[in-house]
Amino acid sequence: MILITGASGSVGKTVLQEVRKSGAKHRAMYRSAVEAVKAPTGTDTVIADFAKQETLSAALKGVASVYLVCSPIPELVQLESNMIDACLAAGVKQVVLNSAMGAGDYGKSFPSWHRKVEDNLRDSRLSYTILRPNSFHQNVVAFFAPSIRAQSMFYGSMQNARNSFIDVRDIAAVAVKAFAGEEHAGKIDELNGPEALDYPELARLISKAAGREVKYVDIPMEA
Repeated sequence: MILITGASGSVGKTVLQEVRKSGAKHRAMYRSAVEAVKAPTGTDTVIADFAKQETLSAALKGVASVYLVCSPIPELVQLESNMIDACLAAGVKQVVLNSAMGAGDYGKSFPSWHRKVEDNLRDSRLSYTILRPNSFHQNVVAFFAPSIRAQSMFYGSMQNARNSFIDVRDIAAVAVKAFAGEEHAGKIDELNGPEALDYPELARLISKAAGREVKYVDIPMEA
């Protein structure tokens, strides 16, 4: 049995879809019944919360493998560490952790939070695979679409930095491979998209797809 946490999130939902297609026995973890009713047909569901240790043992009953993901919030280290502890107590064999690009060497913000969880997982007795994806391609729509629709512009403080966006469906495909075989065990997989774009280049691609000019506006870090 594979437990997919964060099953209502952008990556967790996609991992759930891929695991379901693989035919593996699985369970989806949600924080509310409102979200759980949206689970795909044939998916076992459970209501649990990383912050409520007593709910995790029920979620992990009969589970051998866990896909672990949490929103990038300051409580991430404690919440995901709670789940690692619960996995050990429940006899789970394998955890596939959704971390972030930069977790190995970036000491600020959410990459550093992910690194602390990575260290906790590596120090445990659990078999693990750590996935470090770069920015999700879907975040372009999630974060930039409103100002593009309203102003034909999107904003950031990237200057000329490049970003290799990755589709969450590709992350899900790697997660399913990690569940299916031993070749990913004990490994850290850094996941990149097919090309590194600066944001003016991204604006040109959006313009081409949208059929109208879209501009990237860089905000100086001082501002």
